[in-house]
Amino acid sequence: MTRRELDAAGIHDPALRAAYQRCRRLNARHGRTYFLATRLLPVERRPAVHALYGFARRADDIVDDLDGTGTAEERDRALRRLEDALAHGLRTGEGTEPVVRALADTAGRYGIAHTLFADFLASMRSDLHVTDYATYADLRAYMHGSAAVIGLQMLPVLGTVVPREEAAPHAAALGVAFQLTNFLRDVGEDLDRGRVYLPADLLAAHGADRSLLEWSRRTGRTDARIRAALVAAEELTRGVYRAAEPGIALLDPRTRPCIRTAFTLYGGILDAIADQGYPVLHRRAVVSRGRRAAVAAAGIVRVAAARRRARAGRPAPPVAGAALRREGQRG
Repeated sequence: MTRRELDAAGIHDPALRAAYQRCRRLNARHGRTYFLATRLLPVERRPAVHALYGFARRADDIVDDLDGTGTAEERDRALRRLEDALAHGLRTGEGTEPVVRALADTAGRYGIAHTLFADFLASMRSDLHVTDYATYADLRAYMHGSAAVIGLQMLPVLGTVVPREEAAPHAAALGVAFQLTNFLRDVGEDLDRGRVYLPADLLAAHGADRSLLEWSRRTGRTDARIRAALVAAEELTRGVYRAAEPGIALLDPRTRPCIRTAFTLYGGILDAIADQGYPVLHRRAVVSRGRRAAVAAAGIVRVAAARRRARAGRPAPPVAGAALRREGQRG
């Protein structure tokens, strides 16, 4: 299937194909929800999405230093090397690091603004020294680079039926919604890395704070104040999903099934968190594989319908706004 994707995208250079294949493996291994949704895209557009994911994953791995061997200074240097490599790649189309070469090629093919990558790396660098956020406004400023720009990077690949700037706010909101979902799911794991992404003002509104979260993580005990804060974080996140959802109807009909599926799968993470009693400080809330498969199957049906309409020359029906469906799994 990798060969078919690359052939359909017109990617023939062996080194460039290898770079894209590396990104695809990263997506398949680490981005289960993201990868599953990507499978619903037109085959020729999948390599670009893999490239965007692969680069973001590479930067994230530098920041998180999962083997725990790098100091903050060493991680900063590694991130700057990646940034320099990207600048060179975007300028020349060349590079020795596979994820950079694939990303530079994708940016050129789809006309993705280079400033979006600069904003992303700026937020990644802040993770090296910022460990919490006083207000939701502060967190939103961080998420512009870490999440909103991901939606904006994707937009040229997905295509739109309206001027791109009309769809852009919804695409940015969807990136933020996905990241807020991950933040809520990963509260305990982020604490282990020394970070709290739940804003301090949201916690304080319910009588909680960082030290209470750390106590709960350390002892395995729960607290009503923490639960109330987690419920509030869930409600806030669902509001961002509602702002994002109208943008699905603005996309190319052939790519809507992918984004609708991702929307449903990530929303399902919130459902799992709530249904399982907000266990995020002690374990990751998960959804059954059967539920994920059902969502994917529904996406396949939508893809087939979109293809039939395209062959018949009929316009796609508008995607109505709706409440999040209780389906899906992690990203």
